[in-house]
Amino acid sequence: MGLTTLQIDLRSGNSLVERLHRHHKPDIGHKFTLGCVDEAGILRGAAICGRPKGRWKNSERILEVTRLVTDGTRNACSILYGAARREAIKRGYAKLITYTRVDESGISLRAAGWIQVARIKGRHWDTPSRPRADSTEIIDRFRWEAQMPEAHS
Repeated sequence: MGLTTLQIDLRSGNSLVERLHRHHKPDIGHKFTLGCVDEAGILRGAAICGRPKGRWKNSERILEVTRLVTDGTRNACSILYGAARREAIKRGYAKLITYTRVDESGISLRAAGWIQVARIKGRHWDTPSRPRADSTEIIDRFRWEAQMPEAHS
């Protein structure tokens, strides 16, 4: 099955997240969202890319894949991660990150050339100063970074 990526609106990406994502709700914003369609034009997956969720990472030069979801179509995840990297480079981002739970293999990220860079201790992210409606279970996560070209001054 041939797959193609294209830009889609946040509503379409979130519709897939709402139906198919195992542990996240739809996202509230984005810089761009990519879709993955099959030869019949059926949307098989989406990657929502936006401002990093962690405040300390809030930089105009850093982008995060905040949601990635597919219907299980073979290679859709790695195709979307690769397309997100190419689009981030095209838009001038210096760094592209994402997170996975430690119980997820990360094989699609590795296939797309991403590198696991840190293990983040699980905690409850809902705080009085920044309430989270999308709090998930407490579990460690891995932070991944896409290989980006060196920035030239």
